[in-house]
Order: sequence, then C-alpha cells, then structure tokens
Amino acid sequence: MATGIPNVPIEGDTADERQDADASPNAAVQRQWRSERLLSSFGDQFDRFLGHSGFDKGPWLTVAFSAGIAAWFSLDRQWQWSAAIGVAAIAGIWALAVWRGLEDRTELRQAVIAVASVFALGVAVIWLRSEIVGAEPLDRPQVSIVDARILERDEQPARDRVRLILAMRNADTGTAQKIRVNVPIANDAAGLEEGARIRLRVRLMPPAPPMLPGAYDFSRAAWFKGLSATGSALGEIELLEPAQKTELLAETQRRLAAHVRSNLDGSAGSIAAALASGDRGAISDADEDAMRDAGLTHLLSISGLHVSAVIAAAYLLAIKLLALFPYVALRWRLPIVAAAIGALAGVGYTLLTGAEVPTVRSCVGAILVLIALSLGREPLSLRMVAVAAFFVLLLWPEALVGPSFQMSFAAVIAIVALHNSQPVKDFLAPREESWLARISRRTLMLLITGLVIEIALMPIVLFHFHRAGVYGAFANVIGIPLTTFASMPLIALALLLDIVGLGAPAWWLAGKSLDLLIGIAHFTAEQPGAVKLMPEMSGMIYALFLIGGLWLALWRGPVRLAGFIPSAIATMLFVGQPPPDLLISGDGRHVGVTGEGDQLLVLRDSRSTYARDNLLEQAGMDGVPVPLADWKGANCSRDFCSLTVERQGKSWHILMARSRDRVEALALTAACDRSDIVIADRYLPRSCKPRWLKADRRLLDQTGGLSIHLSDERIQSVSQSMGNHGWWRGEEAKR
Repeated sequence: MATGIPNVPIEGDTADERQDADASPNAAVQRQWRSERLLSSFGDQFDRFLGHSGFDKGPWLTVAFSAGIAAWFSLDRQWQWSAAIGVAAIAGIWALAVWRGLEDRTELRQAVIAVASVFALGVAVIWLRSEIVGAEPLDRPQVSIVDARILERDEQPARDRVRLILAMRNADTGTAQKIRVNVPIANDAAGLEEGARIRLRVRLMPPAPPMLPGAYDFSRAAWFKGLSATGSALGEIELLEPAQKTELLAETQRRLAAHVRSNLDGSAGSIAAALASGDRGAISDADEDAMRDAGLTHLLSISGLHVSAVIAAAYLLAIKLLALFPYVALRWRLPIVAAAIGALAGVGYTLLTGAEVPTVRSCVGAILVLIALSLGREPLSLRMVAVAAFFVLLLWPEALVGPSFQMSFAAVIAIVALHNSQPVKDFLAPREESWLARISRRTLMLLITGLVIEIALMPIVLFHFHRAGVYGAFANVIGIPLTTFASMPLIALALLLDIVGLGAPAWWLAGKSLDLLIGIAHFTAEQPGAVKLMPEMSGMIYALFLIGGLWLALWRGPVRLAGFIPSAIATMLFVGQPPPDLLISGDGRHVGVTGEGDQLLVLRDSRSTYARDNLLEQAGMDGVPVPLADWKGANCSRDFCSLTVERQGKSWHILMARSRDRVEALALTAACDRSDIVIADRYLPRSCKPRWLKADRRLLDQTGGLSIHLSDERIQSVSQSMGNHGWWRGEEAKR
C-alpha cells in the first residue's frame, strides 16, 4: 500500500535498495524540494535583514530608476542599451517563475520584479528622451547670415552681452534648428524680444565636447537642450518682424530684475535680483568665484532654500491671517487652505524665476511636504524625497548626470537622513531649559547639519568641478539664516512697499544684509586652505562614493554603517591617485605638463581663460601656468618645443608643435625618431614615427582630448566616455 511519502527508509532496507530508490524519479522531486527549502531559507534570512534594517521600497525604486538612466549614459552602443533592458526583463521573469510557489516570499518576489522593471524603465526613458529632444550638431564651423525667430532672451550685463536662443531653418537640409547666439550689449536694440523675427550675421560652432577627459561636456548639455550650434553675432541686427505678443513671464522677470537693480547698486543689487527673479546675469565673476569657494553658491541658484522660504512664509501668513476670522476658522480646515495658498505661491515663484530643474524639484518637494502637513503625516521623509526625484527624472532624465540635480538631492537626503536618526531626534527633543541653552543647541545642530552636507557634497563637487570649499559649513551657519530670515523677507517687504512708494528703508536694510553676505563669502574664500583642488576623479571612484552615501542614508540601524566601507575605499583610491603627467586638448593646441615643480607648464600662453582653467582643474593645480618657452628645462623654437621629463626612473622625450608652418621633412622625421611622444595640432606625415605616441590631428579627431599617466603608460581619452551617443562627433563615432 502506498504511503504517499517517497524514499522513506524502513527497517530491513539494504544499501543497494536505498541506492535504487534514490535513482527513482521521486529522487528528483526530493532534490527539487531541498532546493526550494534552501531558497526559502535564504528568503527568510533576507526578509529578516530587511525588517531589521528599516527597508523602505520607495527610495530604492527611485535608486533603481536612476541606475537605469546612469547605465544608458555609461554604455556605449544601442545593442548594449537593448541588452540592459533585456537583462532586467529576464531578472523580473526569473523572479516571477522561480518564486511562484513560495507564498511567504511574495514581497521579495515583488521587490525583485519592481526593481528590474523600474531599471528597464530608466534606460527606456532616457533613450526615448534623447531621440525626441536631441538635435544633430552642426557639422563644421561657419559664418552665415540667418533669418531666425527669438525663442528666449537672457540679459547678462556682467559679461556685456545678451544671450539669444534662436529658431532658424537650415538652408541646406530645410530642417528647423535651434541655436544660441551671444550679442554684444552695443549691438542690442529695441524689439529683440521673444517672438520677434530677425536677420543677423553669425559665427557658429558645433557644441564643444569636453576639452579633456573629465572636463565639462557642453556638447551633451546642448544635445538635451536641442541646440545645434552656438556662436556670436557679427555686426548690426535687423528686426524683420516685431513680436506679436509679449511673453508675460519673461517680461515680468526682466522688469522685476531691472526694478531691483534700480533700487540697489553694485553686488548687492545683482544678488537681490537673482533672489527675486532668478536673473543671475548681473553677478560679477569675482562674486561668483567667492560664493563658490565659500560654499555659498547654492544661495544664488533658486532651489530648495528659496522655494521653501517662499512657501513657508505664504503658509504661515495664510494660516495666521485666516485664523483671525472666526467664520473661516470654524468652517474650513485652515491647514489645507494654507497649504493650497503656499503651493500656489511656490508654483508662482518657480514660474517667475525660470522654472529650472532645481527649482521645479524644490517646488515638487515642498508641495509634497504641504500635502503631508495637511494630512497630518510626517513631512520630512526619504520617501517624499524619492517621489520628488522620480518626478523630476521622469520629465528630465538627463538631469541625473548634472551637478545641480546631484547636489540638490544629496543635500536634501543628508538633511532628512540626519534629522530622522534617533540620536538627533533625542538631541532636538523639547525639554525644560533656558532660552540660551535652546538657542545654543539649535546653533550646534545647524553647524552639524552644515558639516554633514559639506561631507555629502564633497565627492560631487570634486567630481564635477575638481575643487571644493573647505570652510563652507562655517560660512553657511551665518549665510543660510541671513538669507532666509533677513535678505529674502526684506526684499519681499521692499517690493510690497514699493507699491505705495515706501520701499526705500526696506531696500537699504536688504542691501546691508546682502553686503554682509558678500563680505562673508570673500572673507571665507580668501582664507588659507579655503579651497581644495584635486585632479580628475574616475567614474569608478565616484560610483563607490555614491554607493556608500546612499547606503548610509537609506538604511537604518547598525547595518547602515557598512556604507563607510565603499566610501573609505573610494577616499583611499582618490587620495592616492596621482595627477596626469600630460594633458592634451582635443585640437592639439593646448598641452599641460605636471610634476615639474608646483606650477603647471603649458605649451601656449593662451589668452583663453577657458583653456587655462580646464588645464588647471584637470591637473588639480592653482596659480598662473608657466609657458614652456619660459621654462629652463625646455628647448623651444618658433615651430617646436622639446622637453625631457623623468618618471619612475625613465626618461620621456616629448616634442610639441607650436606653429602650423611647414618644416623640412627630413628634420621632422629625425626629431620624431628621437622622441617618445609627439604632439601637434595638425596632421603630421606618416614618416613621423615617435617611439610611443603620435598625438596629431589624425589621432585626436578620433580620441578627443587626452590625459596621460607616464608612470604606468596609461592613456585616457574623451572618446572613452562618449560611446555612440548622438552628441559625440569623433571620427570613430561618425563611422
């Protein structure tokens, strides 16, 4: 009689009989059951880990969505993007099939399916976005006369120019193109507003790729802005057709900025205009640099601080004023009404200041906080931050790779994670104490928050800008309250009083508060060691920093401390990373040499601050570069410079072209034979054969700029990070 339990050994079974039983079909069922039991045990352990670690699905789904976007930028070819989507789909199907019969693993199965799905969605969204908005760049520089319509106008008096975004029709292809043109102030004229049709002579260039590996990629930014070319206007501009209607928001923004600057002169007026309208065009380079090096640049960009201040002020004013009317207070839920008024104020301020991505992100986050407050929920949570990030990335997925998005969300995540931790909650809990102790405790918490934000932002700033302000936390202890509780309210009060002509006292006070802010920025930036300069950070090191930071922020309990491991590894790798020995621009004209003293040696004493700043940033050096012609260790003629450097006991002989004049072929061939590296901004003959590398235009057209480490004979190129994306114009990508 069958018992229904296969392979149960009974007394009297022999070893051979048991072996025969194990060879029966029921043995496969038993092995399958054992594997399922093992899988179930793993699932139990994983579930316990998630339970003890405070796992919240929402933030991790946004992380997976961001990872899909990042994967699209990191992978080179279309088949790789398709493969990434396919692998994610297979992972979701595998989880659905393997765990179908394990009812107690339903949540784990759903988590795997959800993560795989949003990862694939991230790849698909950025791919689709690139195909829709990407604009084919101009194939070559050109000077032409264009008939165009003005789409945007941006006044930049600090740089003596007006920047216009124009829509024109390509004469060769007949397709519409969007270009960006700088117009000198002297050539500006009445009627050059949004919607006007103009004719002008322009010099146009394709959007520039990074000058060096790790440098700013304007070609990528232009691709997602739909810009086919940039350039400058030559001569007078002819107005063919005035604007049919005025762009209300753009005109209001310009009038507001002009009104603010008319009441406040100098640096205070330019910063007040930025706070009131988002117009930063009048801020001088000196003030911009000081604010950046002091860690106060975020106060100039309309983002979370400003939007939150406007919404909070509108919310508090609304709820206090409405409470004065018993009829309203007894019939309406004042928190909901005040939240609606605050949301309207935030949306209006966002639109008025240009609706840039950081402002939209901040507005969405602040509105989510208002909704939470009106519903009686916890307003500051990582889930709220995740929803805001997902919303922004769904509309502008390219924002993920920009410093603005990364810095904004890193700061917010650091604040929320810090203030949601139990030690901080205990420290800030209400208690019986004197007003001095309470203020001291709050001030100390503000300083700690500033330090945490600085630590969180340091890798991002160093990765994108190769420099970071060291004393930013201390400057922000004064700068943030000064801007939030003095400068912005005074500017708002002054604008309100200007309606009846009584704003002068408020403008005076606002000017003094902004003068104090600028003074703090310059004082902080001028201190010894205020700025830390570092060479290029590799993508792998940056990824380790991001993994460590997210792990610290999104987990709870002791397990979150594991995030220090990748962060520590990244720090050691980054600190121990030497600067490149040679930096070569994509056109071969600009060469930087490091390791020969504490100054950067350059091939040309260029007047271009763009080239000089890029070379200094990628070398992680400051100061004024020294031309090779003035360096005692170099031998320079009118056409070439030669230099010998020692690295790891090996001598490297470098030959660099200074002119494009023809030279004797035999002499050039002999010089190349004696050199390890030859660099030129022209095509060199094939008879020029250096011992290791010939970086002439033939090579640089394919690779872009180069970063060379001689000690381990390693070469990094711009093309290695570009792949087959539409904005890269290298010869290899064209083929």
